Amino acid sequence: MSENGFALRMQGVTKRFGKHTAVDSFDFEVPRGSICGLLGPNGSGKTTSIRMIMGILNPDEGSVQLFGADPDVTRRTKVGYLPEERGVYKKMKCLELVMFLGEIRGVRRAEGRKRGQVWLERLGLSSWADKRVEDLSKGMQQKIQFIGTVIHEPELLVLDEPFSGLDPINQDVLEEIVRDFHAKGTTILFSTHLMDQAERLCERVCLISNSKKVLDADLAALKAAERKGIVAVEFEGSDSWIQGPEIDRIESINGGLRLILRDGADHQAILRRGVAADARILRFDLVEPRLHDIFVRHAGAGAVGDSGMPVGANLGGAS
Repeated sequence: MSENGFALRMQGVTKRFGKHTAVDSFDFEVPRGSICGLLGPNGSGKTTSIRMIMGILNPDEGSVQLFGADPDVTRRTKVGYLPEERGVYKKMKCLELVMFLGEIRGVRRAEGRKRGQVWLERLGLSSWADKRVEDLSKGMQQKIQFIGTVIHEPELLVLDEPFSGLDPINQDVLEEIVRDFHAKGTTILFSTHLMDQAERLCERVCLISNSKKVLDADLAALKAAERKGIVAVEFEGSDSWIQGPEIDRIESINGGLRLILRDGADHQAILRRGVAADARILRFDLVEPRLHDIFVRHAGAGAVGDSGMPVGANLGGAS
């Protein structure tokens, strides 16, 4: 892919804070028009990476490019950035704030009013247009900030934990909007530790843990490559034939079992044991792994983020 084929490129990027390395030798590319998830436990380096993309922080080593060049002010105006730390001018009225955020991104005031009214209607906030932002709930304030992020119709959307703090209904609304932008050709990068949302939305995923990249791949290809590692089994009778050297762990799900295989293990050996044991096998299928399973498989169950929390405790939403 040519240089112009990437909305974003990071090469050999490292960022340290004192003796702590927050991002370590990070290579990352986001093709134009794609929707990519930057995924990992809380504290793994996602937000630090995004702040370097936006020019808020400078890397200690390596380079960051937006649209093929340094992320200067002109190129950053093509980006809609929703930071993890939410912030709004609470004394301003909602529509006024949206118009102001549009103006500082180059949208004329009259056009900003028109676009703002459309967005307030779409997000169910029309009746709040002339109310002060401080009168809104936190979730509603977050929707106002999201409108400010997209009102200038950016070429690249960078969303840091965009679903955090939203109830399930508004999470669904935001997911629909993200899909609409993607369908129009907008490049989208969002960070999250919620694997189920990443699976629903992403074409590509980059998984990071302990400040290092673990995986970076097309999601469909990644899941196809990992498909050999999990078997769903339902049977009647004794389970004495199940356990063997091929199996790393066993999970009970909906009356059946999920067998997580060791690297390179042959699932047919398990089936042969079942046949030899004269077991009544109702189901024996290779299944598509969850993104959670893939991450743990590659990062290790003991992987932790900067927060010190284990991966299993942070990769919420996997079912």
